[in-house]
Amino acid sequence: MKPVNITEVQTVLEQYMNKTVYVHLETTNGAYASHVNQNAYNVGAFIRNAEVKFTNAKIVGSNGTYRVGLKLEMGWIYAEGITDWTITDDDQLLLAGHDREGRLMVALQVSNHPFRY
Repeated sequence: MKPVNITEVQTVLEQYMNKTVYVHLETTNGAYASHVNQNAYNVGAFIRNAEVKFTNAKIVGSNGTYRVGLKLEMGWIYAEGITDWTITDDDQLLLAGHDREGRLMVALQVSNHPFRY
């Protein structure tokens, strides 16, 4: 993965617009929270292979962290804290947010075909 370049990521996001695609969205502080601070709550969200069609996509942010929003017919999908990105050999867009220690905190992935499960 490489650090986010807004222009490059925006261009790739737009290639998925107005098509039925598959989305993976994951957030976690999971194992990173309670072992450091016993009073911390572990939180997370996970959805894989959600079949969606988005009509608009936008990446915004600065200082190395970004928010990506996908506009659906009746709502939004968004991920905040994105720091890195890549395109796989089979044209899947992988966006991830890592903390200062390199641990995964958020992932948003978009693909023309289902992700492995």
